[in-house]
Amino acid sequence: MVIVKAVAVTGGIGAVCGVLLAIAAKLFHIDVDQKIIDVRNALPGANCGACGYAGCDAMAEAIAAGKAPVNGCPVANAQAHEKIAEIMGTTAEEGEKKVAHVLCLGCDSLASKKHEYRGVKDCKAAAAVQGGDKSCDKGCLGYGNCVAVCDFDAIDIVDGIAVIDKEKCTACGKCIEECPKAVIEFVPYKNNVIVGCSNRDFGKAVKDVCKIGCIGCKICEKNCPYDAIHVTNNLAKVDYDKCTHCMICVEKCPTKVIEGDLTIKDQAV
Repeated sequence: MVIVKAVAVTGGIGAVCGVLLAIAAKLFHIDVDQKIIDVRNALPGANCGACGYAGCDAMAEAIAAGKAPVNGCPVANAQAHEKIAEIMGTTAEEGEKKVAHVLCLGCDSLASKKHEYRGVKDCKAAAAVQGGDKSCDKGCLGYGNCVAVCDFDAIDIVDGIAVIDKEKCTACGKCIEECPKAVIEFVPYKNNVIVGCSNRDFGKAVKDVCKIGCIGCKICEKNCPYDAIHVTNNLAKVDYDKCTHCMICVEKCPTKVIEGDLTIKDQAV
């Protein structure tokens, strides 16, 4: 009888709790927009925050509410954007894809160091010691902070400098925020001509610390037939809207600091 009473009491308590929970669920029920669920399912689920929202759930809510564009997720591909656009009853106009790029080619074999750093292998820690061990104040320190924060395995350290695989880069921007030397920038994915330097010192000062730095000689500027590259404050910069990938600047650069794929030279327009 004791067991029967215990089971009855437990069952009664469970029944009362079930009724109370059912009533609470009814009273506090919040309708969830099906669009939010569908959009969330179409997003990649990286939760990287590159879109400016606190994860994919927040991004889905913003898209469903019309507060964010259907192609606002930089990680999602074109197919995902089209799916989201279909859910929202609109079209996804893809903007030009951007990727992160390290504007420094001063690897260990080409750039000098002003001291031997023996501390924690961390770029910020190294930068706190006289600006880092690289003689160039704008040189990549190569201790891998950017590698550590990249969720997409898009960055490697090669011969002392960070190298980004643009095929893996999602433009989340974490590496840009993490770099203490500010040598990582967004560049157009389709562009194949990039000045791999951030040093704005005069030519001799650059040559004293790096064999491949931009010396501001303006040879690239003088030889570009499309007015697509200019030297400002001793540093060459490419106008990506004007660049046709003719590769003349790449061929003419005396320090070879302008990166470019010469195999696509004949595709210039």
